[in-house]
Amino acid sequence: MGQAKIGDTVKVHYTGKLNDGTIFDTSEGREPLKFTIGEGHIIPGFEQAIIGMSINESKTIKIPSDNAYGPYRKEMVVVVQRNQLPSHIKPEKGLHLRIPGPDGQGFVVIITDMSDSTITLDGNHPLAGKDLTFDIQLIEIA
Repeated sequence: MGQAKIGDTVKVHYTGKLNDGTIFDTSEGREPLKFTIGEGHIIPGFEQAIIGMSINESKTIKIPSDNAYGPYRKEMVVVVQRNQLPSHIKPEKGLHLRIPGPDGQGFVVIITDMSDSTITLDGNHPLAGKDLTFDIQLIEIA
């Protein structure tokens, strides 16, 4: 099949690590990740790393935050009054909530802090602002 290129559907095994070596995600023990290069469903740096790889080739890549989940944006953090949450939600740190956006689309926020009267919501991706390292093995090109 040659080398992976834009438009190819590929399957890869991967392990993603932070700079301190902490593994944040892996396909080990699962089915390989399947995606089509160029459709934008995968972070840009990961997609670009696959281009030019051959089946069974492995590599380790470092992806700066700007080419992964982007910079951490302080404006994505808001403090709301506890009474603004629906009464059926029991807030706790780390809880993911889906809230409506101004365009009608929903987006996910994480509760990062709480007081008796307020709750801090963070709309950044948990990996925003972090440089990532991936060990990748290309399994299949279709």
